[in-house]
Amino acid sequence: MSESSSEDFSDSDSDVSEEQNSKAVKSELLETKLKQKIRKEDDSNDSDSDDEEKVEPPKKRKTLQDYLNEKAARQALEEAEMRREEEEDEDANRPRFPVINPINYIKNKEIRHKVFKRDQAGKKKNDKKERKIRKQQPGPKSRGHTIESLREKDQTTVTNMEDSDNEETRKELELDEFSEYYSKSYEPKVLITYSDNPHSKTRGFGKELTQIIPNSVALTRHRSSVKKICASAEREGYTDVIIINENRKQVNGMLLIHLPGGPTAHFKVSNVKLTTDIKRKLSDFTSHRPEVVLTNFTTRLGIQIGRMLGAIFHYDPQFRGRRAVTFHNQRDYIFFRHHRYEFDKNGKRVKLKELGPRFTLKLRSLQEGLFDSKTGDYEWMITNKRHQMEGNRRRFFL
Repeated sequence: MSESSSEDFSDSDSDVSEEQNSKAVKSELLETKLKQKIRKEDDSNDSDSDDEEKVEPPKKRKTLQDYLNEKAARQALEEAEMRREEEEDEDANRPRFPVINPINYIKNKEIRHKVFKRDQAGKKKNDKKERKIRKQQPGPKSRGHTIESLREKDQTTVTNMEDSDNEETRKELELDEFSEYYSKSYEPKVLITYSDNPHSKTRGFGKELTQIIPNSVALTRHRSSVKKICASAEREGYTDVIIINENRKQVNGMLLIHLPGGPTAHFKVSNVKLTTDIKRKLSDFTSHRPEVVLTNFTTRLGIQIGRMLGAIFHYDPQFRGRRAVTFHNQRDYIFFRHHRYEFDKNGKRVKLKELGPRFTLKLRSLQEGLFDSKTGDYEWMITNKRHQMEGNRRRFFL
């Protein structure tokens, strides 16, 4: 009993000693950890206080595996980009099928028409709202591109006649063939004639011109040549001669000759509408001299043609008749219109009533002096093939 009891006590003492040793080890570990923590905090405080004394850690040298990894990443990026480009090419080459309108599946014609009209009305309403919003937005508003807005600038374009750069042009105009007319030294007297055996429509066109151009007379040609007509007209005191040509019973040309020394302009005439064609009467014309409006003649050639057309009318219009004759140039086509303007009772608003006739002129040639088809000198001439001479649709001469 005594031996066994002594063994038990010795075992219990050993267990107690082991427990004490483990506690001592744990306490030592905690102390070391606390010391390390305090040391780290002290190091961080020292580094914050003295930034200059920082020591950068040495850079890690790349190993072969690092280079291999970078190369593999680059290859993966290149492959991904190539796949993306291939997918885009496939999408571009993929056939695109048309969008089918669901209205087409409505079999009833009346219902389909109603649905279509309703959709169209909705689209128009939305477009109108968008236009209204665009108008209300500040800033410059785009008017769109047209052939005339994109026209090539001509070197002879005259924007302001009073500018000092246009002094030479002003002197030329003061000494040209129409300077006497614009200085009001004479009253124009115009002779209107036709080609041989004119059609009734051609004679009617000449008769209406005599109602528009004051102090003008229409006479038959009697197979006389142009030179004889000019000589006899100059002898009778006429200042201008208009010869109307026709083809297949339709007016197709006009020759305007200024006496006594020229120039001579040849026009192509198209889209002729007489007063009866626009449902008007010659009785609507009055004997008052009309006002002449010349618009959009900007180049040196255009100014000369405008002065030539204005010189066949009287320089002193009678405003009581409220008649206006317009020559409007647009893309080298000269549009002729004849109106009478009317005021309302208050005298603020004006209405235009077209009297007729209407036609379009296209300049074919401008010749110096009187008409001479063989030895005449041409200031300007256009060929029948537009692209050979101009080379550009946005180039205009008037």
